[in-house]
Amino acid sequence: MRKIVAGKLHGITVTEANLDYHGSITLDPDHCEAAGILPMEFVEIWNKNSGARISTYVILGERGSRCCVLNGAAARTCAPGDQVIICNSVYVAEEEIVNLRPKVLTFDAENRVVDRLAYQVDRDASGAYRFAILDESGTAQPIPFSSAGRK
Repeated sequence: MRKIVAGKLHGITVTEANLDYHGSITLDPDHCEAAGILPMEFVEIWNKNSGARISTYVILGERGSRCCVLNGAAARTCAPGDQVIICNSVYVAEEEIVNLRPKVLTFDAENRVVDRLAYQVDRDASGAYRFAILDESGTAQPIPFSSAGRK
């Protein structure tokens, strides 16, 4: 079994850090549903500002609030205004990877959804893996790539 990305909130902005709460991350149910993230599900959180990486579970906030609140110990890793990436995962057999279409949402500074994307992995005629990022219409998008440091 392999641990594979199941859904992602990419570049969502932390709206609050609440140290005096039992723990977890509070998210807008609209965002969670769109990315396939369940309440009580464990997620990885990667802070784009500081590089901090943590794991915690999701609780649902007010629908339509666009909230992203780090609670308890997690509040020490992020500050309001920080951009984070929140990712859930699933364990699958390697051959099942071609059946997944993880949903990826990207956000503006007010946590409004900018893009609704999906990841796709398939195999070419020789059996080699191919990776694509698809937009809502199913059209492949350019994959960001930096050649810095490559010779």
